[in-house]
Amino acid sequence: MPWTSLPNEKTEESLDRLFVPPCSIKWEGKSNPLNINDSRFSPAGVLAPPSKADLAFTMHMLSWLSTEGTAAIVEFPGVLYRGGAEAKIRTYLVQNNFVDAVIQLPADLFFGTTIATCALVLKKSKADSDILFVDASNEFMRSDAKNKLAQTNINRIADAVFSRSEEEHFSKIVSNDDVLANDANLSVSSYVEKEDTREEIDIRSLNAEIARIVAREQELREQIDAIVADLEGDE
Repeated sequence: MPWTSLPNEKTEESLDRLFVPPCSIKWEGKSNPLNINDSRFSPAGVLAPPSKADLAFTMHMLSWLSTEGTAAIVEFPGVLYRGGAEAKIRTYLVQNNFVDAVIQLPADLFFGTTIATCALVLKKSKADSDILFVDASNEFMRSDAKNKLAQTNINRIADAVFSRSEEEHFSKIVSNDDVLANDANLSVSSYVEKEDTREEIDIRSLNAEIARIVAREQELREQIDAIVADLEGDE
């Protein structure tokens, strides 16, 4: 059943858990004049689009987050880079130093969808003004026709987040200012370069091989021409 509004009950002082809200469902948004004055949504100065409630859920969870709490929210990828109202909400989150980390998760991880999602980690008491981006898209094992996070995968992701360590092609720390300069784009692929796994080609060796093949082709053509000439001479 489509959601038209969000629950307005406080559940915990500290939301130290992973949340998986419905992806890109509709909600009342600005059609309900009470929303823009709702203390959960008003700090961003703009509401999430009526057709995409993802960041409304995010703002809702942030509003109940304690000063010392941490919330990890599974987000649809488009939430992290789309423009318009969503870009303004992301700008609010980054400017206020609420975004602690963004983790790119593997594709085909959740039942009901094969899309690759991300985990947005929020905190209210950060010591540093930067964001850790982690590309965990390859951190999975295939089991029962689905991708799953094995304990080794979880440990590697957790170690990177807790230590805030950088690793080439896996994790990178980016300042809030640099993220804001990039339209508050929180997509991991914008900051963590994918490893190039393509086979390296030696151009000189390739050219030499091509030259050898062309020379051999010419040699065979001359032999064939000689055989044809002999056959024509016997007629």
